[in-house]
Amino acid sequence: MTEGQFGLLDTDDVDSPGDEWEEVDVSDTEADRIARKRDREFSEFRKRIKDADQFKVEASVFDDATYGALYKLVQDGHIDAFGGPISTGKEANVYTALSGETEVAVKVYRINASDFKDMRSYLDGDPRFEGIGSDKKKVVTAWVRKESSNLKRARRAGVRTPEPIAVERNVLVMEYLGTEEGRSKRLSEVHIENPETAYEVVKEYTRRLYDAGLVHGDLSEYNIVFHEGQLYIIDLGQAVTIHHPNADDFLERDCRNVANFFARQGVDATPEELLAYVREYATPKDKADTAPGSDDDAVPQGTPADRRDDE
Repeated sequence: MTEGQFGLLDTDDVDSPGDEWEEVDVSDTEADRIARKRDREFSEFRKRIKDADQFKVEASVFDDATYGALYKLVQDGHIDAFGGPISTGKEANVYTALSGETEVAVKVYRINASDFKDMRSYLDGDPRFEGIGSDKKKVVTAWVRKESSNLKRARRAGVRTPEPIAVERNVLVMEYLGTEEGRSKRLSEVHIENPETAYEVVKEYTRRLYDAGLVHGDLSEYNIVFHEGQLYIIDLGQAVTIHHPNADDFLERDCRNVANFFARQGVDATPEELLAYVREYATPKDKADTAPGSDDDAVPQGTPADRRDDE
């Protein structure tokens, strides 16, 4: 990774994390209704996708309602053409697609995810998903909407992440981090020529997430991407609110992963120092007053530096 002018985004002037969170609706989706109706146009679309070379091995991912979700996203103008696979994971596959002349990423979650129980555990304790039950479809639908909501909230807090574009059932369309040569590289895949600067950015990102009421929950060199000279945080599906019963444990793990990685790059970083930095300006009132409700994107006013100056 060449020397980059890493920079931080300004936060939007929005409400504090003491404001309410939006509950997520996981009731029957338009994709489910399309799949049940199975009209001729949908059936032809389903056959074209099913026969496409890049999707032939995806029987475990594409059930009828997933085809319905893709069909709805095409109808709504979010997808004009499908590309090839970017990555294959335990819970989801990611593909490229075209939206107009812009390349986007399409993340398709499996309804029958192998670690469904683990996915469910990240939803427990999140005020946006109370009473969701244990139905697999509802849990995965909630997870996808949770990822979109977390991405929006992180971006408004000044954290660079892929921009979410559209959600339909178990499919998320978002900004593609890549070039004509392929996806952008993770920190684990590149040589970092300026590790101290990179660490300062990731350090601030971690705290901005926390200030916005979120803990990533799986932050490491594998979920930080170098794209167009900047660092981006990805895979926020498992990110939890600070109300989650395991939020403190997740935050400590994130700090340990990040600090240990950069220490291996020669940076003077420790998990204890990073954890203290993240928590230093977050008051107990921040935790106590954030309640479930109506604004899933609320973040503190101003930047963390602004708030330090006020003190």
